[in-house]
Amino acid sequence: MLRHMLDINGASALVTGGASGLGEATVRALGEQGAKVVIMDLEHQADKAEKILEDVEGAFMPTDVTDVDQVIAAVEKAKELGPVRALVNSAGIGWATRTIGKDGEYSSAHDLTVFRKVLEVNLVGTFNCIRLAATAMSGSDPDEFGERSAIVNTASVAALEGQIGQAAYSASKAGIVGMTLTIARDLAAVGVRVNTIIPGLFDTPIYGQGEASEQFKERLSVGCLFPSVSVLPRSTRRWPPS
Repeated sequence: MLRHMLDINGASALVTGGASGLGEATVRALGEQGAKVVIMDLEHQADKAEKILEDVEGAFMPTDVTDVDQVIAAVEKAKELGPVRALVNSAGIGWATRTIGKDGEYSSAHDLTVFRKVLEVNLVGTFNCIRLAATAMSGSDPDEFGERSAIVNTASVAALEGQIGQAAYSASKAGIVGMTLTIARDLAAVGVRVNTIIPGLFDTPIYGQGEASEQFKERLSVGCLFPSVSVLPRSTRRWPPS
């Protein structure tokens, strides 16, 4: 079977959540391939983004992935840097709350506002970035194989095997998995490839810091059969990403 790699050298790429964690690693990897990378992240991540841009050519655009105007501004910045060849959606938030409380009161059930917020950022935000970036991608010249661009979304193993308290997070990530094939079929007509990854254990800032965070990570690692996370040096540990 004939295979080829999308040439991103000199082209532009967009990475949501690009100032830390998996997003930062993606920005650096794309930069190594010659891409000019637009880091899309929240305003308070500006210092981290600028530090990354000391090593990678590109720009930082303060972006809430659910904000249409901010996402369009980021896409337009990418177009200024070169043809938009890639979008990696790695922005996301997590929340741990059981579906009901222990006291039998309606008020202690899972907060619907929180549930909606997680879906809004992780699922709706991902789709918002896809639909707007793909619009710009559709105007680029295709390569010799008819391919214009590639989109990679980040789901999570929680989409398939969510743990206690992960109803909102699991639903948001399952939604990303569920819409991938449909969007891939939609965008095939313009030569834009769409894939979603489902990472397992991966250490990112989404879990916060401190003793409670470390304990939560240790509980998640119980199901990791081999190699056992507990025997790995901390510097090599990986946990679920955004």
